[in-house]
Amino acid sequence: MAEEVGTRLGTGCVLLQALQESPPSARVTTSVDTLIIGAGYAGLGAGLYLAEQGKSVAICEALKYPGGCASTFYKGDLGFEAGATLFSGFHEQGLFRRWIDRHNMPVEFELLDPIIDFRTADWRLQISPDRQTTIDRFCALPGAPQAAIRSFFAYQHRIAEVLWPMFEDGDRVPPFTLKGLGWHAGRAWKYPKLWSVMNRSLWSVLESYGLTSYAPMVQYCNAVCQITIQTTARDSEALFALSAMDYLFRGTGHIHNGIGQLGFAFVNAIRACGGEVSLSNRVKRLERQSDGWLVQTRQRSYRARRVLANLLPGSISKLVEGVAEPDAVQQYTEKLRQGWGAGMLYLLLKDHEGLPESAHHYQCIATHAPQLHEGHHIFCSLSGRSEREKCPEGYRTATVSTHIPMRTQLSLPNAEAQATYTLQVQDCMRATLKARLPEVHDAIHTEHTASPRTYQRFTGRPSGCVGGIPRTRGWHNYSGLLPAPLYPNLWMIGDTVFPGQSTLATALGGIRVARWVG
Repeated sequence: MAEEVGTRLGTGCVLLQALQESPPSARVTTSVDTLIIGAGYAGLGAGLYLAEQGKSVAICEALKYPGGCASTFYKGDLGFEAGATLFSGFHEQGLFRRWIDRHNMPVEFELLDPIIDFRTADWRLQISPDRQTTIDRFCALPGAPQAAIRSFFAYQHRIAEVLWPMFEDGDRVPPFTLKGLGWHAGRAWKYPKLWSVMNRSLWSVLESYGLTSYAPMVQYCNAVCQITIQTTARDSEALFALSAMDYLFRGTGHIHNGIGQLGFAFVNAIRACGGEVSLSNRVKRLERQSDGWLVQTRQRSYRARRVLANLLPGSISKLVEGVAEPDAVQQYTEKLRQGWGAGMLYLLLKDHEGLPESAHHYQCIATHAPQLHEGHHIFCSLSGRSEREKCPEGYRTATVSTHIPMRTQLSLPNAEAQATYTLQVQDCMRATLKARLPEVHDAIHTEHTASPRTYQRFTGRPSGCVGGIPRTRGWHNYSGLLPAPLYPNLWMIGDTVFPGQSTLATALGGIRVARWVG
């Protein structure tokens, strides 16, 4: 974006005024059991879990607001979703729903129908939160091989049904508690069916149902894989892809007035449980000591027995002093180079009757798109008419995003070349928006752009890298199931480590590491 992003606290969260209070003097050194770097949802999940257990925990966040890649930022009086805009885990037994209920969080979740309005040059599909309705709509598309589609989705659902219940409780992901082991023992008979899709691509599954020649199914699977596991149906690990396809039917929807409402509610809940959250407090240095770490931040210093870092590995190594960089840092960094940055358009729209009343989410593919990135594939999230925290009456805000290959971004020789490339991507985004969503395009009042480099500025992600490591086919996806320290008494959390992508998965991952080390 052209200038630094400001933030504003929404009125929907209790005690948000207190979030901006100044912390104690920088001369104070605080001792804690666990210091968490970063208030993304991995850090928030780990922090809330530890605070609920009565543990001594502090979270230090460099930005003025929590959430990381799933946050709400404000540019003046206008509120935009920084990146992620749809969130799962809010069904009755979902992880986020149980947290909201337990801590009486003032968060309004909206289950939308359709969840996504999917548009291409040749067909349109409104994806319902009801699975059967969505399948029926798919089968109603011209030329749809109905029997094959229904068989494929039935198989996909059987695989997803095995894995998704694990995401409802941190005890159910490795490392298991006794309670978790007992839960798995009671359903162990379900697991052999997973072997048939391990080390196999989603494409091969589609082939077995004769669906690789049906363009709408290929486009749909590619698009869903791109925004969930960061790769295509042809290259994806089938187990992860088939499970990810179910996220639309697993308590997925919209947070009224922005995901920032949930982030601030987490901060309040952590504080109410005795934990500390310090915003605008960048960690500057980590010094290894015999009993843990001395952590120097912008505002103060901490002595911590252990550190959980919701950062990319390269960012962690830049903070650590006096300890040799482990080989894993470069290994992770190379894998992330195979991933993605984000090209963004943040729009202020003049409201009109052609726009839906409620929040709306669109996934669009350009005509004859050569690939599903660089503006040929966009995701557009429109604020609801009643979301007055985001914009004044008579206007709406929208976040439009596309994937940018990190290898391409990092291979450009200088800032001028990167800027030229980003402008080309954004021009393609505008063209796709105009072709697929004219009701949004023609209502644009003001536009703000962001490249991976500026996305880095308001999410804290180096080079604007988003989404974690692509889940490409192979056995490598099943390594790292047990948390291992990157440095002595320092563990990574976030989308780089298991279970990986999505706000729900990173929160769950934060819990499992916190439980393991706390």
